[in-house]
Amino acid sequence: GAAWRSPKGRDLEKMAAMIANVKALGLETCATLGMLSPDQAQTLQAAGLDYYNHNLDTSPAHYAQVVTTRSYQDRLDTLSAVRQAGIKVCCGGIIGLGEQQADRASLIAELVKLQPESVPINSLVPVPGTVLASSAPVDPLDFVRVIAICRITMPRARIRLSAGRQQLGEAIQGLCFLAGANSIFYGDKLLVTGNPEAEADLQLLRKLGLRSRQTQEEGAAPAANAAQGCGCGCTCG
Repeated sequence: GAAWRSPKGRDLEKMAAMIANVKALGLETCATLGMLSPDQAQTLQAAGLDYYNHNLDTSPAHYAQVVTTRSYQDRLDTLSAVRQAGIKVCCGGIIGLGEQQADRASLIAELVKLQPESVPINSLVPVPGTVLASSAPVDPLDFVRVIAICRITMPRARIRLSAGRQQLGEAIQGLCFLAGANSIFYGDKLLVTGNPEAEADLQLLRKLGLRSRQTQEEGAAPAANAAQGCGCGCTCG
């Protein structure tokens, strides 16, 4: 991941080398680098990139209330370039940006048009000093409903519980899995927000009777490192 508006040529050269080296280890690769041109997407594909993450964040109508550095169409153009390059799409949104229920429905409708292979659903983590620091928390059951609707409308996608899982707590995370979530980001940190402790995640999976994809493939019980994997490969079922 990189905090660029879009990568420059020298940035892309370094990223391509990094992707190729990670692929050489036998791992899947996922990058989030900001806006891409078609040529840049082709460069990343040639390096072996499997997934590109570029979230829509919210509905087209609410977007301007949250983001001013790029347009909604800019995001759609990047996703189009990624898809045309033959890279799998990782695209979702953030719940809790002050949007209405209709905005959440509109966001999901946009995602359905894209049919991403991976759909991360984030719960806003208010950060002191930012414009959204005082945002009202989302009703937990409304968040679960978003997960359920994503599962119904995008049955082939990996619906991912992403940022904000720590604040949701075990019970709501459990409901999200029952509603159709089948993937999590696993590890110490997700960009700028914390993730639950790895052992806490494994304990939750055990409580819910879930196994990581790795343990399913091996036919073994969950182990201490069972859920570890790459950005888009840490899945539970």
